[in-house]
Amino acid sequence: MRAWLPFFLSLFLLQGCAGALVVGAVSGAMVANDERPVSTQLDDTNANFNIASALSSQVDLKNQANISAVVMNNNVLLIGQAPSSMLRNKAISVVKGLGLGGKIHNQIRIGNPTSFTTRSNDSWITTKVKGRMLSEQNLDMTNIKVITENGEVFLIGYVAKEQADLAVEVARNTSGVRKVIKVFEYVDT
Repeated sequence: MRAWLPFFLSLFLLQGCAGALVVGAVSGAMVANDERPVSTQLDDTNANFNIASALSSQVDLKNQANISAVVMNNNVLLIGQAPSSMLRNKAISVVKGLGLGGKIHNQIRIGNPTSFTTRSNDSWITTKVKGRMLSEQNLDMTNIKVITENGEVFLIGYVAKEQADLAVEVARNTSGVRKVIKVFEYVDT
């Protein structure tokens, strides 16, 4: 039951039957097109919630840092900013303590948390990158997550190498992108 919690929370937050149908249709399409087994998809979703909860329970991290995680195929991408290496290391230690089993990719930068303006710009860059990827005929971005943090675009996913290379090329040639960081796991083709 715990694995389905995020789905049921989504349904609760959306009011009306139309919202439930949209969530169901989109979730079904995403699950069907994802290369990962459904159990892994659910594990990744749960891991995202567990990491967010564990990090926010640490008062110093919550008040002084801006750290988030993305989980794909049990691998964790940690991004954001921490004002000191001590807090960065604490965040990594908290995530390791959850025993998720995959690799932890530390991309936490030492520095002050980004401003609201920077985060808004990052959202816009992510939207532009995703839009360009959607319009790229030879790219199936079903298994690619795009996250932007302070102008750096992180691409995480479970894809064929050719798809990863194409995704990087699209992201690299999008205005506003300072750097592209790949965190791909490759599917055997």
